Amino acid sequence: MCLPQMRTLIFVAWLLFYVSFLLGMRRMWTGKYAVDFIFLCFSRVKNLHTAPLTSSCCCCMLWMCLQWYHCCPDMLGEQVRSQFVQSHLDEDTKAFLRRSMEKSGWLFTQLYHSLFSTILSPVMSRTSINGFLGRGSMFVFSKDQFQSLLRIEPEWKGQRMLDLGAGDGGVTEVMGRHFHEVFATEVSTPMKWHLQRKNYSLLGLDEWHRTGFQYDLISCLNLLDRCDEPLQLLQDIRRSLVPHTGRLVLAAVLPFQPYVETGGTWVRPKEHIKVQGKTWEEQVTHLSTDVFLKVGLKVEAVTRLPYLCEGDMYKDYYMLDDAVFVLKPQE
Repeated sequence: MCLPQMRTLIFVAWLLFYVSFLLGMRRMWTGKYAVDFIFLCFSRVKNLHTAPLTSSCCCCMLWMCLQWYHCCPDMLGEQVRSQFVQSHLDEDTKAFLRRSMEKSGWLFTQLYHSLFSTILSPVMSRTSINGFLGRGSMFVFSKDQFQSLLRIEPEWKGQRMLDLGAGDGGVTEVMGRHFHEVFATEVSTPMKWHLQRKNYSLLGLDEWHRTGFQYDLISCLNLLDRCDEPLQLLQDIRRSLVPHTGRLVLAAVLPFQPYVETGGTWVRPKEHIKVQGKTWEEQVTHLSTDVFLKVGLKVEAVTRLPYLCEGDMYKDYYMLDDAVFVLKPQE
């Protein structure tokens, strides 16, 4: 074998090794190992007697994990401080992250999604595109986090619940196991197909508060900043709750930036809620003591959670900062 051929063979072998190494590293840091690593870091924080972490990468991942759930109770208003519930990364959240990371590595699936999203985006909302493609599932809270917020046991059952803007029903399942009847609303037609396949009873957007039903639980998850009349929505919810025992579970992305999706464009809502404060704690306090109380709803519990969404070919998952409230109607 001549020298040029030998050099070519060595170069090809080195190139194949390098590509394999990069793919292996990506699999390690964006697949299930990354989730295990995050969880390990979080576990070490909860057990400070263990050996200190020295890796700068480990510290970075640890800091990210802590920020998802971090709150300074002293910065909350006095009326809200005692209602704060500290949440943590748990097994259900870890499993969702692992699934999202695995899906993001399906190259041909992600290319297919990207192509059709580009084609459909001028005529269809992002939510409908995700529903049509069967992608973009959301994660707000785990079953344990939900039970902790409502202070219920795993076997507790209520009569009737309603999930407003239920999407594909992924989060509805977490709550729905505790109720005999589950109702839902949704704007997107493809998302309605998912809800119908899960046998949830669909109600119209202008119908749900006129049926005469009263609900043991109404959920309004990350909808307040995406509807035209948020204050009217809260008033309709309050009137539709079972007196005394009915509860509203409301999640709001903070910082609060309201926009309404119309087709493929975003517009300002007709009714604007201006949430005061720069920090998460300040905005939670203003929502609790000003916005909610004015429509007759009082905070019973509040926690900080990551609002997670399945990723794409560019990112393993997407995360927004959520405040999740349990609200009860005032007399």
